[in-house]
Amino acid sequence: MAKDEQRITDGTARSEGISWTELMTVDSRSAPACLTQESYQYRGSAPLPVDRYTSEAVASLEREKMWPYVWQFAAREEDLPEPGDYVVYENAGRSYLLSRQDDGSVRAVHNVCLHRGRKLRTTDGTADKFVCPFHGFSWNKDGTFAGMPCKWDFAHLVPEKLGLPQAEVAHWGGYIFIREMFGGPTLEEYLAPLPDHFKRWRHEECTTALWIAKEVPANWKVTMEAFMEAWHTIITHPQILPFTGDCNSAYWTWGDNINVNLVPFGVLSPHLDPKGKSQQWIVDEFVKYNGRSADNYSNDPFAVTVPKGMTAREALGNAMRAAYSSSTGYDHESATDAELLDGLVYNVFPNFAPWGGYMPNIVYRWRPGKTPDTCLMEVRILTRVPKGKPIPRGAPMRLLSADDKWTACTEIGVLGDVFEQDMANLPYVQEGLHCSKTGEINLGNYQEIRVRQFYDTLDKYIKGQLGGFKA
Repeated sequence: MAKDEQRITDGTARSEGISWTELMTVDSRSAPACLTQESYQYRGSAPLPVDRYTSEAVASLEREKMWPYVWQFAAREEDLPEPGDYVVYENAGRSYLLSRQDDGSVRAVHNVCLHRGRKLRTTDGTADKFVCPFHGFSWNKDGTFAGMPCKWDFAHLVPEKLGLPQAEVAHWGGYIFIREMFGGPTLEEYLAPLPDHFKRWRHEECTTALWIAKEVPANWKVTMEAFMEAWHTIITHPQILPFTGDCNSAYWTWGDNINVNLVPFGVLSPHLDPKGKSQQWIVDEFVKYNGRSADNYSNDPFAVTVPKGMTAREALGNAMRAAYSSSTGYDHESATDAELLDGLVYNVFPNFAPWGGYMPNIVYRWRPGKTPDTCLMEVRILTRVPKGKPIPRGAPMRLLSADDKWTACTEIGVLGDVFEQDMANLPYVQEGLHCSKTGEINLGNYQEIRVRQFYDTLDKYIKGQLGGFKA
């Protein structure tokens, strides 16, 4: 087989222009191993069936074979900082109460009364007891049974056996995870190597500054996959091409659960003609259209001048480095330009995507809707709490309906426009999948490897090769 033909079939073909790893060698700071050590595995080129996105039978298999056995990001620590604080987390046909205990730990119980099945709570709040609004059966915040009216009529029930069913709880980096079924890999094992990568970025020192959720008329996987590759930028987000190395991005995977898309900013897209485009022009376009610019999260202007002989990336990195050090009290002198500017978009199987690097940072979560054709997409913005200051309670979730636009949330700045561009595609992707004559979709070997890894892992659950632990 000729070398070029082999590159096409084994996933080693790459875009023209500077690669991610080459970009790391010219960063103004020494890049950590997590940004320089490639981890790519070719996973074949076969098409995927569209029923993964359209079939209720497939959704049912996910609810039975996958969701109970995976670690799910359910809350941030700042969502329930005080004893008695609780949050309602619902996903894939289950409802849970996560409650902060007096010793600071968190318990997760199923949010269903054991009398007649009413949900105990429908909104977040604070309580030492969960009293059912229907007949008054009650439980302590740790899930143990507290009491009931008309006890004389329930002699057949044993109070010691009436505790609310528990879910397993684990913590990492300011995030609280739950798993419905006990057993299997620990959270640290499940997340590896992500915790090692995020040691530099310390999400546990952050709080939720913004949290917006939107109903989307598309399958949760369709919606999630729109944020798992950068090369749709050329058509969907043309305004950011002047400072986005869309097809210069890196796509790496680890094991079953972790992957990343490393998207360079402050560089010109290979799709644009560089003639007449100065480094200052790249910076000006970045400041105008990049959703992580400082002016989206403070009242200070964000103006950067590129000195002679300096690149746009280095100038932007210097500005970000100084701004973050000043606003947080933490020394960012060793932070790379990549960690300050770029989209380091990690995914944790199945539906959680925290951005690496320094703040402000984006965190995505996707949850399936009541039918395979709908879902809920959530966007949190994390900001670093200034050094020495207590972590404040996180911002509550703002829910947008299917008819609301992201741009209605003026507090997220130009990110709202970017998300609206994505949303303009998704309903028609879902409709197109239902209309498909071939019943198949096709993926790129490299730029969509994260999607293929996702389905390799999902198939292991469906086939019983992962999961199946006993409560």
